[in-house]
Amino acid sequence: MSDSGRRPAGLRERKKAATRKAIAETALRLFLAHGYEQVSIRQIAEAADVSVSTLFNYFPGGKEALVFDDETDNETALIAAVTDRPPSRTITEALRIHLAGFATKPASPGSRFAEFQAFVQRTPALREYGRTMWLRHEEALARAIAAESGRPADDLTCAALARFALEAVALARSHPDPAAAFTKAWELLDRGWAAITA
Repeated sequence: MSDSGRRPAGLRERKKAATRKAIAETALRLFLAHGYEQVSIRQIAEAADVSVSTLFNYFPGGKEALVFDDETDNETALIAAVTDRPPSRTITEALRIHLAGFATKPASPGSRFAEFQAFVQRTPALREYGRTMWLRHEEALARAIAAESGRPADDLTCAALARFALEAVALARSHPDPAAAFTKAWELLDRGWAAITA
């Protein structure tokens, strides 16, 4: 196919990505302004100037999926932290460096990120959905750990490391001192993995 034949597909993809982003940003703006439960899918679609069916084409998971729109990117980055790490960096060290930002990222008071965090924490359905979305990366992460450590794809040790690594982030976020909680959890993970793989 010629270059000119490929350009329309690229343009279509960019337009689709822009539409998806616009819908997600519209939804978040409405949720923050009016409350999660008070905003309907129809209201979001109207504000984003798309049909309800178009909205569901982009977000088949419904309202919760609109809030946690970056989970695919999160999983890609999580796997890359393991597979693309420097040769001198251990798997647990690579995961610690990558996940520390999720666990301890400071939110400036009044910032959009701080507002988003508070919004999720005060909405039980979103807190649970967010945890579920985060833990769904466990299987992909376990496979990456197994591949990088030369273990079978279904190795229980790799699955355990993946689960506990992701849970360390949730533990840290729920603690008054996230950095200290994450450090303590990671010391345990690092020692355990080192002992098993020695």
